[in-house]
Amino acid sequence: MKVFVSADIEGVAGATSRDDCTKGSPEYRQFQAQMDAEVAAACQGALAAGATDIVVKDAHGDGRNLSAAALPAPARLVRGYNGHPFAMVQGLDATFQAALFVGYHAGAGDGGNPLSHTLSSRKLHAVTLNGEPLSELAIHTWAAASVGVPVVLVTGDEAICAEAEKRWPATVAVAVKSGAGASTTSLHPADAVAAIRAGAEAALGVRPPAVPDLPAEWHLEVTYRDVAAAYVRAFYPGAEALDARTLAIDCRDCFELLRALVFLVGL
Repeated sequence: MKVFVSADIEGVAGATSRDDCTKGSPEYRQFQAQMDAEVAAACQGALAAGATDIVVKDAHGDGRNLSAAALPAPARLVRGYNGHPFAMVQGLDATFQAALFVGYHAGAGDGGNPLSHTLSSRKLHAVTLNGEPLSELAIHTWAAASVGVPVVLVTGDEAICAEAEKRWPATVAVAVKSGAGASTTSLHPADAVAAIRAGAEAALGVRPPAVPDLPAEWHLEVTYRDVAAAYVRAFYPGAEALDARTLAIDCRDCFELLRALVFLVGL
C-alpha cells in the first residue's frame, strides 16, 4: 500500500500565533518538533496498517520544516516546492492508494483557529469557490480526487475536522485543538501524537472510501489584503477585477483551478 502524507504546522497541537510557525522565532522550534512528532505518528499508523511506501510532503511555508530523521523508514520526504500546481500535495499521483493530511487548519475567515488562512495569511483576505469559503483542505482533497486518490485522514483544529466530517463523512478526523479568538486549547502533545497514530491506523485499516465527487463548477474569487497585489494579478488570463481587491476567474476543471491559484497567490 502506497500512502501520501501532506503536512502543515498551523494545525498541530499548541500552535497559536504566527511566531509559533515562523522560522527564526524563539517559539518556532518547539512547534516544528511537534510537527515532526505528529507526522511521524501518522506514518507509524500507516505502517501498522500495512503501508509499504510512504511519501511525505512538507507543506508549510517554504516546505523545509520537517526533519527527515524524525520520520520512520521507509518514509521519503519532499522538501521545497517545484512550482507544480498541486502545491501542498506536490508528488501525489494515481499510484497512491490513500492520502493523509496532518496539521491542517481552518480556512480564511474561520474563527476556529487564530492561525486560520487559505494559502497565504500575508497576501489573502478571503478565497471562495462557487460562493463558499475555500480551505486548503478542500483545495487539496479535490486535487487528490482529480487523480483518483481518497483523503482518509485529516488532523488539525476542530474547525477543519468539522469541515472534513461534513463534506466527506468517511474521512477519519482527529482534532488536537480548538480555537477562540487569539487563543487555543490543545491536547497534551503526547496525547495528540497517540491519537494521530491510532487515527491513521484506523483510517487505513479499512476499505478506502470512495473518491469524492468534484464540483460541477469552478468559479474562483480571491480577495487580497493589498490593492497593488490585486492589480498586477488582474492581468492573469481570464481574471476579472470585481473591485480593487477582488479577482474572479471561471476555471474549466480542478487542475485549472490549482494552476490559477499558483499564479494568483504566488505559491
